Amino acid sequence: MPSPTDSPHPLGAELVRGFSLEMTGKDQRSLAEAAGTIPAGTRVNVTFLGNEDAGLRVAAAAAVRAAGHEPVPHISARRLASFGELDGFLDQLVTQARVTEVFAVGGDPVEPLGPFPDALALIASGRLQAHGVTGVAIAGYPEGHPEIDDASLWAALQDKASAVRSAGLSGSIITQFGFDTRPVLSWLAELRGRGIDLPVRIGVPGPAGIKRLLSYARRFGISSSAGIAQQYGFSLANLLGTAGPDRFVNDLAAGLDHRLHGEVRLHFYTFGGLSATARWAQDFRAGP
Repeated sequence: MPSPTDSPHPLGAELVRGFSLEMTGKDQRSLAEAAGTIPAGTRVNVTFLGNEDAGLRVAAAAAVRAAGHEPVPHISARRLASFGELDGFLDQLVTQARVTEVFAVGGDPVEPLGPFPDALALIASGRLQAHGVTGVAIAGYPEGHPEIDDASLWAALQDKASAVRSAGLSGSIITQFGFDTRPVLSWLAELRGRGIDLPVRIGVPGPAGIKRLLSYARRFGISSSAGIAQQYGFSLANLLGTAGPDRFVNDLAAGLDHRLHGEVRLHFYTFGGLSATARWAQDFRAGP
């Protein structure tokens, strides 16, 4: 019999409603396999990986649109070599996938390849609106960033939120995934206390093998393995098992106060498992 912490919270199903997903350019087959399980009109982010070219990213965004969903492609500022590269990419996204919203991120390179040192420069360039983009999402880090101090993270987030507003764009925040709801709730309260009122999509790992979850957590500098196991509700003695976000979603739903935390939805990092994540969401909303 499941423990009380694993029983569905009354507000958990509502929190899962309207979720968004993440895929890579190479996940187009997985997207097709997930047909029928992903609700129509779901926002699907398409990542901007260094080992995938623009053509693959555009094709993935077009596949999302063709499947009846809303493509939200990532644009990695520091990976863009020129204004022309950005213009060409945006033109293809709008023409082939009817993109209206993007996710602006700084990206991995320490030194920018071109004129965009960060996501703020991308948002402030005016290029997004020039191509008909009307919305932009920006990144949030409830558990901090392994290479950026908290004061700099908050300053950057406030600057980007202001730039989105000044540009006349609709905005939202998508957070890095985590396994502990406590820092998420504290971060949301501080976010609203700082006057940032953009809707937030909290990053959640979709159901996946425990080894894979721990691998991604280490890659992004998130918590310790023991801490993840304790908060997420799995055993390190069974690394061959699979863990789902049931406990995380229930705890988050129990702790949310919309007067304090504002508008909150979920964004699932699928780690290649679009079908598994969509089925999990479907089952979770249906209840036990």
